[in-house]
Amino acid sequence: MTDIYIYPAIFIYDGTGIHIMFPDLDGCVSYGETEELACKNAREVLSLHLYGMEEDGEKIPLPTTAKILELEPNQKIFVTEVYMPTFRAKMQNKYVKKTLTLPNWLNIEAERANVNFSQVLQDGLKQHLNVH
Repeated sequence: MTDIYIYPAIFIYDGTGIHIMFPDLDGCVSYGETEELACKNAREVLSLHLYGMEEDGEKIPLPTTAKILELEPNQKIFVTEVYMPTFRAKMQNKYVKKTLTLPNWLNIEAERANVNFSQVLQDGLKQHLNVH
């Protein structure tokens, strides 16, 4: 596992937008209507794809050198760099839904006080587990 990955993406221009593929990573594809959006989406899909491979314990292939890739006239190379520590932290902070039970009178009082149940539960768990 590494902190920075750099892979060549192939941008395929077709008149309606830009299709994105990574020749070293099967299934790592995306799309953007503009070059700006395509660049953003290339970074996002690369981060997500590599994160999934890391989580599954898959071997991550070395990137192909961009200069040896053969392109069609409607294709361009976009060298894509992703910084994984930030992305990993973001993925670890995903939320899960929990169902809980509490006395009706407490629910009524909390709703009357406009309590954010999710925030109170998070705060209480952090305090209880001594994590912040």
